[in-house]
Parts: sequence; C-alpha cells; structure tokens
Amino acid sequence: MTRISKPGLLRWSVATLASWVAMAGVAFGAAADYPERPVRMIVGFAAGGGADILGRFVANVLSVRWGRGFVVENRPGADASIAAAAVAAAEPDGYTLLVTTSALTITPAFQKQAFDPITSFEPIVVMGSSPSLLIVHPSLPVRSVKELVALAKSRPGQLTYGSSGTGTIPYLAMELFKEHFGIDMVHVPYKGGGFLLTGLLSGEVQVMFLAIGTTLSQVRAGRLRALAVNSPQRWPQVPDVPTISEVGLGGFEASTWYGILAPAKTPREIITKLNAEIVDIIRSKEGQDAMNRQGFATLVGTPEQFANLIKADLQRWSGLVKRLVK
Repeated sequence: MTRISKPGLLRWSVATLASWVAMAGVAFGAAADYPERPVRMIVGFAAGGGADILGRFVANVLSVRWGRGFVVENRPGADASIAAAAVAAAEPDGYTLLVTTSALTITPAFQKQAFDPITSFEPIVVMGSSPSLLIVHPSLPVRSVKELVALAKSRPGQLTYGSSGTGTIPYLAMELFKEHFGIDMVHVPYKGGGFLLTGLLSGEVQVMFLAIGTTLSQVRAGRLRALAVNSPQRWPQVPDVPTISEVGLGGFEASTWYGILAPAKTPREIITKLNAEIVDIIRSKEGQDAMNRQGFATLVGTPEQFANLIKADLQRWSGLVKRLVK
C-alpha cells in the first residue's frame, strides 16, 4: 500500500478541498443563472383539468418574471403515470418538471409503476388543493343525494359515472359512495378533468365526483347540479351544498392536491429557487385571486413538507385501495 507523507497528504487535502469549493461554486452558479433556456412542465392530464389550470397559471407567471419560456406539455394517460415516468427518466437539470396530483400516490397502490413516488422525484412545491363535488347532469331527475341513491337503486347498472382514472380521488370517492349506499353504477374512465367535464356536460355520463376547481363555473352557470362536497366543512364558494358527511357518508373527506416535482438528483439550489418563486406567485394577490376564482385552497410550503405529504398519502391510500379493489 502506498504511503502518503504529511506534506503530500496536505497537498492532497488542499487540492480536494479546492475541487469541492469549485464544484459548489458551479452548482450555485448554475442555480443563479437558471433558467437559461425554456423549461418543459409536463402535465399528467388533459387540458382543462385542475392540474392543467394551475400548471399553466404558474408557467405563465414564471415566463414573465424570469424571461424564459415555461412551456406546458399535456401528456395524459394511465392515470398520469405516463407523464410521471417521462419526468422520472429525464435529465435532472431543472428543465423538465412534472405537474401532477394526488394520483401520484394512489396509482402505485393499483399496479407497479416504472417510477417510485418517493425516490424518483425531488418535490418542489404543492400549490393547492381542491375538494371534489358530487355532481350530476341536470337531465337526471335528482336534487339530493337521497334522491340519487333511490334512482340508482331503481335502475341497477344503468347509471354511469365518470372519473379521470382508477388512480384518482374521483374514482375512489365514487367507489366508496357505491359501497356505502349499496348501489351499482357503471364506471367510465377519462384521461383528465377536462375530458371528464366534457363527458358530463354532454350527458355521456351522468354522475361523478370532480374537483371544485374544474367544475365551479359550470355549477354556478346552472349547467351542472352539485349534490355534495367532499370536505370536512362546507366550501365557501358553494355554501348551500352539504358536505358528504351531512348526507350520510362519514369517514371520507379528501381533497385532491396539485404539485410540481423534478427528477431525482436535480440540484438542490434549483429546487430551492423554484420553490421560493412559486410560493411567492401563489401567495401574491394575483395568485390568490386566481386560486379563489377557481375554487382552490392554498397549500404552499417547503419541499420537505411536500415530501412528507407524499409519504403520508402513499400509506393512507394503499390500505383503502386494497379493500375496495378485490
């Protein structure tokens, strides 16, 4: 074994320290200059849904503030798993980001994925959340959950309900609803909230749970009818709509969260810079007005808080999915 003299060891240590400092300088320099070219923000759902709405809002403001294009790319399919897998495999340089929802933590409970929700990504920020409304097409002759249940029982297997995929809260909420009230409805999956909303407005499906942020304007315009809100308390934008607990389905109040992630090993300095800017955007007057207008609740925090939310949700949904999907 070669021995290193003390002067040699000292020279080696100084050289190593110098290289570490140089590398740190490069990392901080890269973060300071970031972004130097357009950034892709891949949305796991079709245009028009909650993730798309929030993703585009943030992308537009970032483009203006930083003078670089933040380009939204919709890549729906497989309950947002196609988009997640693409971002997980992308270069960890901050130029490919994922805009997704709680589906990231639900889908793995149904089937093995090409990515790990924890180790494949660097959480940047959770932007907000939105509870689901239980809504029906106006042609359906019901104005309450009680009337909907009675109609479904009188027509077993004839009513249809939509969801944005089996790995989403709208699907789980409706499956719990069916189980609790002992009714049978046919599931019709879509590739995202925008397609799902179109399906309900056209009468292609008759019932669904869908995020308030996606449906609020249609409910206000009378084109859809809200029967209940899937939240612990009544929602300010629809104060006359009862909660799911008020109509007899306790124990399941859940909101869909919307967040942004980067591939694992993306430099910490870039994650921190993105987090600070997006938090400022969401908390700004412009951001709060947009959130309130769409029916979103603000949830912004640190990347660590977002990581903890993902871990908690993974544990929460795995047990529920195993019980519902037999």
